[in-house]
Amino acid sequence: MRKLPAIVAVAAAAALAMSACTSSKPKAAESPAPAPEAPIQISVTPADHASNVLVSSEIGLKVTGGSVDGVSVVDAAGKEVPGVLRPDASSWVPSVPLQYKQHYTATVTAVGGRFHKTTQKVGFTTMAEPANLEGVGFYLFSGQQYGIGMPVPVEFVRDVPVSMRAAVQKRFFVTSDPPQVGAWHWFSGTQVQYRPATYWQTGTKLSVRLALKGQPLGDGYYGDEDKIANVSIAKDRVEVKVTNAPKQMQVYRNGQLLRTMPVSLGKASTPSSSGHMVVMEQDYHTTFDTRNDPAGGYVAEVDYAQRLTWGGEFIHSAPWSVGDQGYTNVSHGCVNVGPDNAAWLFTVMKVGTPVTVSGTEVKLAPGNGWTDWDMDWKTFIAGSAIPVTSDVALANAYEPYPKPKPKPPSPSPVPSQAAAAAPEPTHS
Repeated sequence: MRKLPAIVAVAAAAALAMSACTSSKPKAAESPAPAPEAPIQISVTPADHASNVLVSSEIGLKVTGGSVDGVSVVDAAGKEVPGVLRPDASSWVPSVPLQYKQHYTATVTAVGGRFHKTTQKVGFTTMAEPANLEGVGFYLFSGQQYGIGMPVPVEFVRDVPVSMRAAVQKRFFVTSDPPQVGAWHWFSGTQVQYRPATYWQTGTKLSVRLALKGQPLGDGYYGDEDKIANVSIAKDRVEVKVTNAPKQMQVYRNGQLLRTMPVSLGKASTPSSSGHMVVMEQDYHTTFDTRNDPAGGYVAEVDYAQRLTWGGEFIHSAPWSVGDQGYTNVSHGCVNVGPDNAAWLFTVMKVGTPVTVSGTEVKLAPGNGWTDWDMDWKTFIAGSAIPVTSDVALANAYEPYPKPKPKPPSPSPVPSQAAAAAPEPTHS
C-alpha cells in the first residue's frame, strides 16, 4: 500500500482531532415534501337535471381518491327518503320506492386522506306513472312460518326478456338472520327462485323485498308495486322421504325418525315423480277436478292435501286406497296415505317442508313445482342472471344426488400365501 507524504498525514490527523472536539451539530437531512393528495372525484347517477327517471332507480356512485361518506335524498318538500348503501358501495338503494312525477335532490359526500371531504349534489325528476303495470306472484306472506326447504319463489305474468333479467334480479333483496349464503335461479322467463346453499337453519328470520315498482319488465310493462315479506323458518328440522320399494313414507324431525306409514303412489299410466320437492300449499279440504285433461279426468273431494308439483301431485288422505297402501300403486300420481296419517302429517309439516320421492318411473321435471333442491349447487347458481360472488360459488352446499363413495381396493394377498395357493407346475 502506498504511504501518504508526512505533511498530508499530519494534516489529516489534525482534522480528525478538530472534528472530535467541535461542539457544532451536523445538519439534519430535510424530510421530503409530502406528495400532493389526489383530488376526490364523485360521479353520480342520475345526472343533474335528468328527467323521466325510473322510480326504481338507485343513486349510482363512483368515487376516486376517496370513499363514500354519506348519501342523502330528499323530495321537493324536503322530506328525506330512507335508504342504504349496497355492500360494494356501487349505489345507494332507497328503502321505499320513489314516487312518480316527483323532483328529488341527492347529496353525496365522499371523504379522502386527512379527512378531506367533497360533496356533490344532483337534482332529477322521475317519470310519470306508466300505462302498463303488471303484478308479480309472490308466495311468502309476512308473519308466516315455513319449513327448512322453503325457497323464495317469484312468478311473472309474461316472460322477462333475457336482456332484462339481470336488472330485474338486481332489485331482489333477501336478508337472513343468522346470515346464510344463497342465490337466484331463473327456471324460465316467468319463474325465478332463491334458495340458500343448504336448508335454512331452524329459527331463521327472513326478510325479502322485491323492489319492482316502476321496474321495466319487458314489452312496455312495469312492475306495479314493491312486495315485502318478513317470515320465519320453523324451529324443528322436518324432512319427509317416500320410497316406491318399499311403498312407505318416513317422517324425520331433527334427524330422528318419527313415523313410518304405508303409501300408494302413481300407477303405471300416471306415475309419481321421483325427485326433491317441497310442500307448496296445504288445504284441509279441496276438490280435484281434472275433467279438462285431454286424456280424460275426474272429480274427487280430498282432505289434508299438500301440493308437491304444479302438475297436480299431492300428498293427501285417500281412504279409498287404504287396502292398497304399502302394496300397490293406484293413484293418478299423488302420494296416498290413510286418513289418520294424513291428519297427523298436518301437525308436523309446513309449506316449505322438503319431500323426497324415489324409485318411481319418471324423474321430476325442473320447474314443475319448487324444484330448487333437485339440482346441485353448481347447476343452480349457473341460472343466476348476475355472476355470483366467490363466497356463494364456493359455499358448502346441499347435494341432492350424492355420488357413492368409492369402495376401497381389496388387499393384495400376502406373497407367501399366494405362493402356497398357486398350483404346482406340471411337466410334460
